[in-house]
Amino acid sequence: MRDQARAAAETARTWVEQAQAERVRIEAERADAAAAAADVRKQLDALAGELAALSDAAHRDEIARAEQKLRLENLAERAMNELGLELDPLVEEFGPHMLVPDAQAAAAAAEQDGATGEADAQAQAEAAPSELRARPAGRPYVRHEQEKRLARANRDLARLGKINPLALEEHAALEERHRFLAEQLADLKQSRADLLRIVQDVDQRVQEVFTQAYADTAREFAIVFDRLFPGGEGRLVLTDPDDMLATGIDIEARPAGKKVKRLSLLSGGERSLAAVALLVAIFRARPSPFYVMDEVEAALDDTNLGRLLDIFTELRASSQLIIITHQKRTMEIADALYGITMRDGVTQAVSQRLSSAAQ
Repeated sequence: MRDQARAAAETARTWVEQAQAERVRIEAERADAAAAAADVRKQLDALAGELAALSDAAHRDEIARAEQKLRLENLAERAMNELGLELDPLVEEFGPHMLVPDAQAAAAAAEQDGATGEADAQAQAEAAPSELRARPAGRPYVRHEQEKRLARANRDLARLGKINPLALEEHAALEERHRFLAEQLADLKQSRADLLRIVQDVDQRVQEVFTQAYADTAREFAIVFDRLFPGGEGRLVLTDPDDMLATGIDIEARPAGKKVKRLSLLSGGERSLAAVALLVAIFRARPSPFYVMDEVEAALDDTNLGRLLDIFTELRASSQLIIITHQKRTMEIADALYGITMRDGVTQAVSQRLSSAAQ
């Protein structure tokens, strides 16, 4: 029994050791499996991140494609509305594969065409291949250069301001207004020329009439002055003989026995008589049907008054004289007298013909 028990114990001990070894192996395998599971989880997390990134990129690409499609639709609609072209012909004719026209080369070609003449340009165009005629010289399409050109064109367009849809009508109205004003201006210039010609004719006529009147008056003044100042000398002098339209007239009066010629140096009676001489000279140079004089002989003495009355008597032969006077000798040579009297506070006009009174 004891041996059996010892054998059983030995067997049990062996089994325990085997179980412990198996346990160690299993734990090692479990650790390896846990490490492999951790690696797999890391790979799964990395793959999940990649999947999320790819999903986001795909979503963004889908949004970009939708935006690009919408932009293409808008561009196609804009091309049709503004240019009347569909998108495919527009890309075919003006796409990036086409050469970009060179503005400087085009300007140089235009100048050359203008220099050589239309006939030479037409002959060259007919002789050139059809492809060269259809596609003018240009530069390859470079996007950033064309973007700069577009930005510059947009700035120029912004400086031009908004488009006025009524510009053509306004231009036509302004052109009609300009034509009307031009015609009015031409009429005004013609009228101005006519007026200047009339003014010139009038000035010439005035100058001729004034020159003739001055010559006649100066001649008569010398005659009348000699009669009123026996032995004296009087004459009229122009201040500016070269300009008959703006000249003044000076009176040079030198009574007998005096050397002075200026009127300011004469006595009051002499100045009055010289003025009467000028007045009578004007009457004789340009006669009038009647004359009105107001006390022209008030400052004259009897001798000078007698000389003046002789001249008045001569003027009566061709004109009627109305003289306001207080001189009795002047009244004696009159044909009729008119006076104002006051009786009992009432003013009354009286008249008397001297010829009937003498009878």
